[in-house]
Order: sequence, then structure tokens, then C-alpha cells
Amino acid sequence: MADRKDMSLGQRAYEERQAKKAGKTLDARLAEKTKEKAKLQTEAARAAAPPAALRKQPGFIARLLDRAHKPL
Repeated sequence: MADRKDMSLGQRAYEERQAKKAGKTLDARLAEKTKEKAKLQTEAARAAAPPAALRKQPGFIARLLDRAHKPL
């Protein structure tokens, strides 16, 4: 989230209204939004990479071919 100094007057007014609705200060609201955004980014990164346990294992024919290509 943009720093308090970098916001336009309209953005600042909006954030102040939202903070007032939530019963927080503007700084607390901006800090909370920053944490939430970082949390969502890390969750998205985790979801994008499939875990090793879910990778598809080679089928029966593929395993036989692999064994056939290995030296005795």
C-alpha cells in the first residue's frame, strides 16, 4: 500500500473513512492492509508451485523403459 505521504487527497480521505468505520487509526489501517497484501502474495506463490508429493509418478510402461535403458 502506498505510504501515507504518497497518497492523493482522495485516497487519503477514503482510507480515513474506512479506518474510522473499522475503529482504527489511519496508520493502523494502512499497516493492516500492507500485512494482508503480503499474506495474499505468499499464499498465491505457494498455490502456484505444486508440492513434490502431488507430482505424477511414471506409469508402468515408463518404468519398464527406464529399466531397459539402464546397464546391467
